[in-house]
Amino acid sequence: MVAKTGLMKLLILTAALLAFGSSYAQDELRNTFFKDADAAKAAADAVNAKLYAPKTYENGMREYNNADTGLTRGRNIEYVRSNAADATRLLKEAVTKAELAQTALALAIRSRQEGANAKAPELSTDLWDQAQQEFVRAIQLLERGDMKNAKRREVEATSLYREAELAAIKEQYLSDTRRLLNDAERARVGRYAPITLGKAKQLLADAERELNENRYDTDLPRSLAIQANYEAKHALYLSEIGRQVRDKDLTTEQLVLSWEKALRDIAAVADIVPDMQDGQDKLAAELTAYFEEEAKQLQALKQEKADNEVRLADLEEELRTLDERLGGATVERAALIQRLEADARVKQQFQQVEKMFSAAEARVFREADTIILRLVGLSFDSGASQLKPETFDLLAKVEKAIDVFPRSELTIEGHTDAYGGDDSNQLLSQQRADSVQQYMVNAMRIPTYRLIAQGYGETRPVSSNETESGRAQNRRIDIVIKPNLETD
Repeated sequence: MVAKTGLMKLLILTAALLAFGSSYAQDELRNTFFKDADAAKAAADAVNAKLYAPKTYENGMREYNNADTGLTRGRNIEYVRSNAADATRLLKEAVTKAELAQTALALAIRSRQEGANAKAPELSTDLWDQAQQEFVRAIQLLERGDMKNAKRREVEATSLYREAELAAIKEQYLSDTRRLLNDAERARVGRYAPITLGKAKQLLADAERELNENRYDTDLPRSLAIQANYEAKHALYLSEIGRQVRDKDLTTEQLVLSWEKALRDIAAVADIVPDMQDGQDKLAAELTAYFEEEAKQLQALKQEKADNEVRLADLEEELRTLDERLGGATVERAALIQRLEADARVKQQFQQVEKMFSAAEARVFREADTIILRLVGLSFDSGASQLKPETFDLLAKVEKAIDVFPRSELTIEGHTDAYGGDDSNQLLSQQRADSVQQYMVNAMRIPTYRLIAQGYGETRPVSSNETESGRAQNRRIDIVIKPNLETD
């Protein structure tokens, strides 16, 4: 009786709506019949039920489309209502099943996303397609309620996704090197440059090993691949030279003389007599010493220029102010003179400290009034932060340098190269800075209020991370001394 009454009310409502016009009536009927179905469809789309509960979602959408078509074509109202209700029920069921799949198959879903991020669908197509098949099968089994077999398929899919991801990463970072080595093999480079070619192969193997062990830290593998590329290209070059010598297009003497010419040209620029009667070692050493001294002088000139520019700007501003205010000029000029004296004193102190360290111990330079001790001779064991006893002599010199600037503020900066994860490098740099700070407190008796320890990880390189020497320069402790200009 109740059902008949409800149906009667529906028919009356339908007739009333039709009286207002077919278009308006259809819109109102759609709002009436599809309110719940539209909400269920939106919820299903929000959880990607089309992927995670495909069969149930498909059935729900079939009923939804049938209801929509029936309403548009003016079919029986009860038919439309029934289809819409079935669509609502099935789409809600799809939401439940999709949410279950996202929980039960979470590992495969995450591996799938990581593989997509690595461009595995384009770079590792076969493995990706196999993984997709296992993943779809796992979803189908889970949708039917077969949790045990669904989990088994998930394990297979996860493994294949991870293989596809790794293959894609290798393709991105190692493919160029592999092509170069293949070219070298076809050109029989190993006959003329076996050492260099062997080095390239070893670097490629090292890069692949690093990716196998930690595919998400690509800094080291990328650097190794770049080095391998260089060695492979170098091997091709050496091989060509070897062929020319073999074919007598180039004699050994001509080859050596061509290399010596390059050194002679550089020696001419440095105004050094190129003595190579016993080989190139003596000239190479002279050139190295010359350019090291030139680099040192250039650094000093840059520092002095920066200091002069800052000082000149300050003086000009203060002089303008004095010219505008004659009253109190005597006090202002006295303060200006005091500042100039302080600047001169810091410069003398800097020169005093600079002479304390050898090139192997520290680099000493200025940035305005700040003094920086770059402790190139202070090293730590790999991954460790404990100071080694052999560094204590250097730290004793650091203490004497700090004493030149009484009451100065001191910052101990820890830095690493780019190898390793960002978070682990940040932590290691902070731990090393903390170790130096603790030594200063305990051994040097420096008050803690004068000290700040700050780790910067790999964020402030001073050289390229693509070379071993550059990375060695980036692994460092800097002592930043800010003098007290009023009392020092």
